[in-house]
Amino acid sequence: MAGETLRKLVELMAQLRGPEGCPWDRAQDYDSVKGLLLEEAYEVVDAVNARDLDALADELGDLLFQVVFYSQLAAEEKRFTIDDVLARAHAKLVRRHPHVFGETRAKTAEEALQSWLAVKERERQAGPPASERSKSLLEGIAPAYPATLEAYELGIRAAEVGFDWAKVEDLLAKIEEEISELKRELPVRPTHDVSRVEGEVGDLLFAAANLARYLRSDPESCLRRANQKFKRRFQALEEEVAKRGKQVQECGPEELDSIWEELKTREGK
Repeated sequence: MAGETLRKLVELMAQLRGPEGCPWDRAQDYDSVKGLLLEEAYEVVDAVNARDLDALADELGDLLFQVVFYSQLAAEEKRFTIDDVLARAHAKLVRRHPHVFGETRAKTAEEALQSWLAVKERERQAGPPASERSKSLLEGIAPAYPATLEAYELGIRAAEVGFDWAKVEDLLAKIEEEISELKRELPVRPTHDVSRVEGEVGDLLFAAANLARYLRSDPESCLRRANQKFKRRFQALEEEVAKRGKQVQECGPEELDSIWEELKTREGK
C-alpha cells in the first residue's frame, strides 16, 4: 500500500513539473528548494516536541515531498530517481545492521551502536585511497548545519574514538570552568578585545551543546524548547502588564522580575 501511494506522489510531482503543470514548481531548482527542505525539517521537530502526532503526520508528508522534489529534479537530468534513493537507503541500512541481518546479534543498544560504527569505519577504509581522502574524522560535516548541531556532530565523532568526558559531572565542571573564564573577561569595555569575550561565550556554548549530546538529546531541540518557553512566558508577562493598565516599557526591572517569577510559579517550574 505504501509503495502504491509513493508512486502516486512521484507521478504527481512529475505532473507538477511537466509542461502543463505548475509554473512555480517548474521554476524551482536545487538551490531554491533548500530553504523549503529545512523549513519542513524544523516543522517536523516542532511537531515532535509538542507531541502533536496529527501534525507530525502532516509535516512528515511535507518533508517526504521535498525528497520527492529533489529526486524529480535529478531524474529530469537523468542523474538518479526516487527508486535509486530508496534502494540506496535500503542497502545502507542492511549493510550497517550486521547485528540484525548477519550472524552476530547485538544484545544492547550500546553493542548495536558499536557494530554500526565499525561498519562505518570499514566503509571509510574501503573508500578512496588514504592519500585522496581526509585524514581527519571531523571532516565531512555539512557546512549548512546550524552551529549547535555542528557542535553536536563534532562531539559525536570525537566520542566515537573515545575522546569524551568520562561522566556527566566532568562535563558540568567544564561548563563551570568556561563560565569562570568568561567572568574574567568581563566587564567589556572599549579597551577590551571583544573577540576574547566572543571566544569564551563560544566555548561555553560548545560545552553546553555537548552536555545535551551526553544526555542523549540534541542542542537544537533543547534550545528551541527554551525559546518557546521564553516566548510563552514573555507573552504571558505582556498580558499581565496589560491587565495593570501598562505597557512593558513602562515597568521597572523589579516589577518585571516580580511578574516573571510569579508566572514561573504558576507553571510549577
